Amino acid sequence: MSAKPAVIPAVRTAATTYAIAWGFAVVFYFLEYASRSAPAVMLPELEQAFGVTTLALSSILGLYYYTYSTTSLVAGILLDRFGARYVAPAGMALLALGCVLFSIPEASLGDVGRLLQGAGSAFAFTSAVYLASRGFSAKSLATAIGFTQCFGMLGGSMGQIAVGPLIHGFANIHQFWTGMGIVVLVVAVGLMIVTPREHHTTAAGEKRNFLTPYKVVLSNPQSYLCGIVSGLLFAPTTIGDMVWGVRLFQVDRLFSYHDAVFAISMVPFGWVFGCPLFGWLADALHRRKVALLIGVSAMLACALQLTFVPGVLPPWITLLIFGVASGAAMIPYTIIKEANPDNVKGSATGAINFITFGVTALLGPVFSKHIGKTIGASTINPELHFFKSSLFWVAIIMLALLVSFTLRETGKPKAAS
Repeated sequence: MSAKPAVIPAVRTAATTYAIAWGFAVVFYFLEYASRSAPAVMLPELEQAFGVTTLALSSILGLYYYTYSTTSLVAGILLDRFGARYVAPAGMALLALGCVLFSIPEASLGDVGRLLQGAGSAFAFTSAVYLASRGFSAKSLATAIGFTQCFGMLGGSMGQIAVGPLIHGFANIHQFWTGMGIVVLVVAVGLMIVTPREHHTTAAGEKRNFLTPYKVVLSNPQSYLCGIVSGLLFAPTTIGDMVWGVRLFQVDRLFSYHDAVFAISMVPFGWVFGCPLFGWLADALHRRKVALLIGVSAMLACALQLTFVPGVLPPWITLLIFGVASGAAMIPYTIIKEANPDNVKGSATGAINFITFGVTALLGPVFSKHIGKTIGASTINPELHFFKSSLFWVAIIMLALLVSFTLRETGKPKAAS
């Protein structure tokens, strides 16, 4: 009888330790999003540092999504097999090294740095969810994951609204990226110290079945549809906002640098509220697809207003609403888990990340070639150029809306009382 009380505090202590480790992983996710969005506020400086054209710079920045998407397939499996104590800090070390290399004014090192940033960042959200599942009870796990997502989105906003003034007042871009790398590395050390050791046993035949979960997920057509919808909805923010947004508003709309940064930062700031809001709506309605269609429709309405009647509302208000509505892009992450068996939930997350950011990797060069490279060209009408860029995203969101209708509803109707 005396052994039982001793076990319970031990279990609680382990859970508390995992919860503390989750806190470090949340900071990892915050820094990952900040490093992803920060280039948007320093495009001219990066062009000058690397000695490249606007189009070439967009290619360098776009490399992030190639490694992010592919490494997402591996991150979940590595965490399940080896635990978070070394896997998560290893991802952070890749991100830190990528930031430091990106600070060196050499285009080839910029390529390598951005590739490493993408590879390391793929471990952030997956590690946070992994640790949260061990540090929180089932009744509070969803809240912890929701807070993780909100904190990441806040990092995306701070990567623009805070970094802009920073690099134009207190530090140059080389100092910023070096400092970012050092901060990430310090957090990685803290994460490794506080994360408990785990003992994972390898069952016979496990190597042979290493890719079995992905065979299940990727043989389901709904998995592809979820990834495509999510990718199409993320593209206007990851490409339109985080890469080209500040430059477009500066050059085409004649905004001051600070006004452009403020307006564009409203999109990731809107995510902070939009992600939990649409998650709650999907649960409250017991209909994932309906909540998704509401969010996509709101995004489309904002994009149409900004394209055809831009003077009706201040741009920052439109972009804030757009950011809130784009929180619906996370709903396919719920749908893909519910559309696949319980034993492949982790692989489903890796698969949708792969497809989502694969779409971003494909659309980025298209936008750069047809829209981005002509920003500021003397032969281009700025007003018409902004119209074409906005129209591009209207078309993408409309396509997302059409594909959303093909998704199967996975929400369960509320039982009659």
